[in-house]
Amino acid sequence: MIAKKLTDTAALIVGGSSGVGLETARQLTQAGVPRIALLGRDAERLRAASESVSRISGAEVVPLSADATDAAAAARAAAEAHTRLGSIDLLVNSVAGGAPPALLHEIDPADIEPTLRGQLLAPLLMTRIVLPWMYEQEGGSIVNIASDAAKVATPGETVLGGAMAGIVTFTRAAALEAKRFGVRVNALTPSLIEGTPTTELITRDGFSAKLFAHAAKQAHLGVPQPSDLAALVVFLAGPDAQRLTGQAISVNGGISAA
Repeated sequence: MIAKKLTDTAALIVGGSSGVGLETARQLTQAGVPRIALLGRDAERLRAASESVSRISGAEVVPLSADATDAAAAARAAAEAHTRLGSIDLLVNSVAGGAPPALLHEIDPADIEPTLRGQLLAPLLMTRIVLPWMYEQEGGSIVNIASDAAKVATPGETVLGGAMAGIVTFTRAAALEAKRFGVRVNALTPSLIEGTPTTELITRDGFSAKLFAHAAKQAHLGVPQPSDLAALVVFLAGPDAQRLTGQAISVNGGISAA
């Protein structure tokens, strides 16, 4: 089974209004992808992002406002994307959480479930929803953005690490299920990503700021930027990566070798 050329690809990007998701949309259009849907919660920010992406190459960009952690809302939004784009050949799940790292005994137990839902549920739901369409068309690529917290045990990342490990594990299991249908499923696991709202939050102050200041010093190749992640998504979307599946690829500038 030969993967589609990027010029024949339709993409759905969850979390596409900012950070890695938005930069991925920009790079995909520059690579020739003609149809993209951006899914997020903030309708106004989605419209602005869609217009900025469309101006790059004249690609058709569809903004879809929905909560991807809600199964019914996610299914409706994905179905609309599938209808309006004609197909979904690439799914990118780039969902960032809002909770900075903290030691487990200091976390309010009531905050654990929202963190797990916000990080793990959206990519899992969207992958489940889109897979049958990709099976039917006998091809597709799914890229889930997780974190090196999935691989490297770090104080302060107990809850986050559990969620990220969940993303990596379901990515690998889904890859084994999907390969016979020509569908590839991979994950990217960054650490810090320069210039994103999440990095601004986690490096602001307190324990989290100290943790990531130390991590940044280990990134001798440079702290990754959204463009580094986006370039790898573009590669994974196209035919040059058609035999690559079930992988969790670290993009961290040398912070760790996991």
